[in-house]
Amino acid sequence: MSSALATRLLLGLLWLLHWLPLSVQAAFGRGLGGLLYRLAGSRRRIALRNLELCFPEKSATERERLARDHFGWLGRSIVERRLLWWAPRERLMKLIHVEGEVDLAERSERTVMWLVPHFMALDVAGASVLLFQKKKGASIYQQQSNAVMDAVIRRGRLRLGNAVIFPRSDSAKPLIREIRQGTGFFNLPDMDFGERDAAFVPFFGVPAATLLAPSRMARLLNMAVQPVLAEMLPGGQGYRVRFLPAWDDFPSDDALADTARMNRWIEQEIRRNPAQYLWVHKRFKTRPAGEPSLY
Repeated sequence: MSSALATRLLLGLLWLLHWLPLSVQAAFGRGLGGLLYRLAGSRRRIALRNLELCFPEKSATERERLARDHFGWLGRSIVERRLLWWAPRERLMKLIHVEGEVDLAERSERTVMWLVPHFMALDVAGASVLLFQKKKGASIYQQQSNAVMDAVIRRGRLRLGNAVIFPRSDSAKPLIREIRQGTGFFNLPDMDFGERDAAFVPFFGVPAATLLAPSRMARLLNMAVQPVLAEMLPGGQGYRVRFLPAWDDFPSDDALADTARMNRWIEQEIRRNPAQYLWVHKRFKTRPAGEPSLY
């Protein structure tokens, strides 16, 4: 069987699943997460190591319990993300509970950067930007090696509203041109992309390669920076997306201090909802010169 055919069969199964009530999808996703915890050994070890680094005060048993819970939310995100690709707008708007200043980009004299950490429901935050406000939005995405899956993901992310997405491998110039024209930017600031355009900034007390781009872009393009948080609610209750007030005094003239402030805020929100943060990513992969690998 070719990979393209296998992908289409998988997508067909996921398309069928998206018609099920959310409570059924949630149960299926939790079950998938439990299976992944047992079978995806490398990702399980990464998650446990991240939790050890970030929560040294917790016992090994507590961290394992947290990792199992995390995989349950991860399984749900894998299953339920397909709702965003195919479900009618009306169904999504009933499932997504929006709080705060969702229309800030429409009212602000400055173009808005939505700052969205990697919680399990971050794609729901992206959908909320398109469903609940009218300002055009731009984002960057990781292009998939599987052409069929890549096309489906692109179509799913663009279908809900006025949006444009750029592959991470492309030059930043088209994105900057969009922002200069008033397009809001959906920015995911908290992954390890190496040392380029980054600095080692504390994250749970551990030096972590963190992009300086949120501060630098906001300063260069005179952007207001609005934190946005998305969480999955238990069972079939849907999702909560909080559009917080734009940060005062951000950006400053010190990109390093701004980035440290951003990481402290992300830490604070993780402590509030630790199981739904993306722990299967090697957040501390890049190390300062001379330091051994943490993985």
